[in-house]
Amino acid sequence: MLTARSSIGMKYTQTTLDKIERIIEESGYVIRYERGTFQSGYCILQEKKVVVLNKFFQTEGRINTLIDLMPQLDIQFDALTHESQKLYDEIMHAEASK
Repeated sequence: MLTARSSIGMKYTQTTLDKIERIIEESGYVIRYERGTFQSGYCILQEKKVVVLNKFFQTEGRINTLIDLMPQLDIQFDALTHESQKLYDEIMHAEASK
């Protein structure tokens, strides 16, 4: 996992997390960080467009989980800002080449 992310120059910082969250939020999803017994560390409520992640994840875990979830989400590419489109393309290309 780390290899694909570092190949696109991704750093595990709050700024990177904010940018990834923005992609998901620009597609109409709400991201919540909560306590819970998530087998995988997350839960997706597709009908309500809510993504719930384990609030105890550190920044790296949050970034990795959101990137892993992206293919399962209905990301509206045309609704994304230019900056978000570029990052989304980079992430999807890196994930596809894993």
